[in-house]
Formats: sequence, structure tokens, C-alpha cells
Amino acid sequence: MNNENAPIDIDAELAAFAEEESRKLGLTREQWVEPIHSNNEFKASDRAKTTLLVSGLTMAHDTLVCAMLGGLGYNVEPLDVPDQAALTFGKEFGNRGQCNPTYFTVGNIVKHLVNLRDVHGMKTEQIIKDYIFLTAGACGPCRFGMYVTEYRKALRDSGFEGFRVVLFQQQGGVKQATGEEAGLAIDQNFVFGIVRALIAGDVVNLLGYRMRPYEVEEGATDRAMKQVRSILEETFRRKGSILAGLYKSRRVLSKVKLDRTKPKPLVSVIGEFWAMTTEGDGNYHLFRFLEKEGAEVDVQGVTNWLLFMVWENRHDTQKRMELREDDGGKKGLEGKDSTKKLWMLEAAELGIHATFQSYANILGLHGYHLPDMAKVAEDAKVHYDNGVRGGEGHMEVGKLIHFIEDRVNHMTISVKPFGCMPSSGVSDGVQAAIQSKYPEAVFLPIETTGDGAVNVQSRVQMMLFRARQNARSELDEALKVAGIDEATFQKRVNGSRRWNSPFFRPKHKFAGVATNLAYAVG
Repeated sequence: MNNENAPIDIDAELAAFAEEESRKLGLTREQWVEPIHSNNEFKASDRAKTTLLVSGLTMAHDTLVCAMLGGLGYNVEPLDVPDQAALTFGKEFGNRGQCNPTYFTVGNIVKHLVNLRDVHGMKTEQIIKDYIFLTAGACGPCRFGMYVTEYRKALRDSGFEGFRVVLFQQQGGVKQATGEEAGLAIDQNFVFGIVRALIAGDVVNLLGYRMRPYEVEEGATDRAMKQVRSILEETFRRKGSILAGLYKSRRVLSKVKLDRTKPKPLVSVIGEFWAMTTEGDGNYHLFRFLEKEGAEVDVQGVTNWLLFMVWENRHDTQKRMELREDDGGKKGLEGKDSTKKLWMLEAAELGIHATFQSYANILGLHGYHLPDMAKVAEDAKVHYDNGVRGGEGHMEVGKLIHFIEDRVNHMTISVKPFGCMPSSGVSDGVQAAIQSKYPEAVFLPIETTGDGAVNVQSRVQMMLFRARQNARSELDEALKVAGIDEATFQKRVNGSRRWNSPFFRPKHKFAGVATNLAYAVG
């Protein structure tokens, strides 16, 4: 007997309608499940006929890492910086609701493979057989730990099912199922080579961002940097002396003429790792936009992240040593010598610092100091627990306090993907308390989605107005203390070989380079 007054199950009706329409259109609804045993086998015998695709950092980093791997006998090719086309591919084949670094990086590999297939005419089977995407793998409270699954899901849906995505951490020195040596050998040469390439990439980028805003001839720095990357790329590929390559690069950069007598606001960019590192559409070309607006950009190097990982291991080891008995977890101390581990971490930190400073001094990056991770943690811990991990952890908060107290910059921008849990959800909330404690701080958090560039850039312009005023007032005060006018200051600098050198960096007193130069001259 039908009951006309029975309530209608709306959800069931909608589900039935959707299923019927999908059947009529020939659409299938299939939940993606990643195979437990994915086809990622890369054997040593495959090296000669397999090309590794590398992407994820700046072009300087990717280029030098590829050259280093080439020197170890691998065929390597860097991908382009992810752009809007990559974002489109990522949104088409990726899951819904992801953060834009996932869309950009996932879409970038799909875009490259589609280009090989549709433009260069390669067969899909040949692409799957002859190419591998090499990327870093890690866990995390956000989506980073799931990137590899997103890659494989998007590759399957775009027609490249079976394409191999290899993680560093999955291959390290182990034998594969076949018993043959792994194609990617994570040994001492690999690790040290990666670290040296990353540090060299940092030094090149940092010096480029120092020089470009003050160049007399527009484009001179970019042309010189292109030559520098070429020199270092060849050096890494033939396993030559990196120090000699840097010295040769220094001679190229020495020909770039600069004028650092004009006050420019110094803007530090921090935030989520990928968003603050990429140089493309992923952060609306933020660095170039700031330079176009008359600012000098202080970028965060990958070396900082290496130092943070060392600090993190030391901090956690010391905490575990306080337990009543050794824990037997993956990172526990059961059966291990904790003192030896601390000494090894100390040696790693010293090695990173020594390598960076030697590269920096030879290339001409004088006066640059890597962050003291112990001080950053100490500054942050009152506001952000050092044990809370994910993203940049406490570093965003600690860096901002350091920037303010030590007069490092005129403005700080924290850039992150829309809805980034560690950065937007936690750090930005804490930064409000930091701003109330330091009202003089010029701090701007921005979120990126791949679109909305005009809104973000207009916000940056408004905050830059304050930073620009601060840079101007700093220089005026310095000239007053020195007892000279601006014309005399410019004449003295331009007439001095030392002060006019592209590598000279005056002693730090305030944020502005022109300000510190005025004190040096005076």
C-alpha cells in the first residue's frame, strides 16, 4: 500500500537521478585507489635509456641539480617553471579542493608529457617507458605527504597510466624486487652533490636579487646570471671544481654596473615553502613585481630549510634523551648512540655553513648571514611552540621577530596557498599578536589561488608605500648624521672603486642598503 504522505528522501532521489544521467551519458564514477605495488621500478640497467624529469624549485636550483645528476651518469631534464597552463592541467586532472602548489606541480608534469605526445609526436608507450619523474617525498600534516598519489592519479586520468614517479626516500640504496641494483643510487655522492647544487643555487639567486634592483643598464644582471648558470651547469656536469666555476662566474658579474645610492625598500618574502620559492605564476611573479615597484627582495634560500631540518633533528633528539627509557619508534633512540647522533648533526650544520660561506665569498655575496636556527626557535617559542610541525613550523614567527628586532628589512610578506593549514591557519593567527607587540612592523600576509593577481598586487602596492617612506627617512637621517647632502653622497660613491663595486656590502646598521652605504661614506 502506497503512502502518499510518506517523506521523500531527497538525497536518495538526487543520487538515483545522477546515476541515471551518468549512465545515459556513458560516464563512469570510479573512486581512485592507488595500487599498493605501483609500477615505479627503475633499475641500474635502465639508466642509459631513461630520462629523469626534475622540477619544484627555482630554475637556478633545478638546472644545477640536473647538471649534478648528469655528472653522476643520469640523463636528466628540468621542467619549466609551473605556469597558468600547468594550473589548468592540474585542475582538470587533479582532485578537487587542493592547494595551488599541488595543482601547479601536478599539472606541470602532465603538461610536459602531453607536449611530448601531442607536439613532438612521441607515443604514449614510449613516454611511459623512457621517462621518470623524480621528486622529493615526505610526510606532513597538510597535502605534501599525498603529492605522489596526486601525481599518479592525474597521470592515469590524462592517459599516462603506469608512468613512474620515484621518490628520493623510497629508493635510497635498497635492492628492488628483481634483486638488481636500484636505478637511483642514494649514496654519499648523490647526497653531497644535491646539497652542493642547492647551496650554489641559493648563492646565485641571492646575489642576483641583490644586484638587479640597482643595475644601471636594465637587463644586465639577467644576462650575467644566464652566463653564470651556464658556467656552473657545465662545472657540475663534468664534475669540475665548483670553487673555480664560482670564481669564473664572479668575473662575469663584476662587469655589471650598479647604483645603490637610491633608497629602495627591502622586502623579505617568507611563508609556505613552495609559494615563497617559485618564481612564476604560483605566486603571481611576486619577486619581479616587487622589483618593478622599486623594491629590493630578500628571498629565503633552500639552505635555510636544510639548517631547519638539522635543528629539528637535534631538538627532537635532545627531547628523547630526557625520556625515562629509549623509545623504539622510527626516529627513536633505542639501540642508538644519542651523543654520536648529536655530534653528527653538529658536523652537518658546520658543513652547511662552511660550504655556503665559501661559495658566497668566492662569488661575491659578502655580508650575508644564514639564520641562526637556535635564535629563531628561541624568539618564536613564546608565541609558537617549537614542537608544532608542518610547513615552516615556527620559522615564520621567529623570522618576523628577527626581522623587526634586528632591523633586517622595511617590510615582510608572508605568501602561502589559500587555506594552507600550517601557514594561514596557524602562523598568520600568531602574527597578529606579533604585530600588536611591534606596531612599527610592516607585515602583509597574502594567499594565492592561481588567479586574483590584481587584488594581491594592489595590496602589496599599498603596503609598499609605507616601506618606501621608511627607506627614504632612513637615508635622510643617515645623510644628516654623516653631514653630507645626497649629491655629495652619490658623487663620493660613484668615484670610489670600493664603494661602487657590485660586490661591496656596507656594514649593517639599518635595513636600507643606501642608508648603510651613507654611514660607510660618512
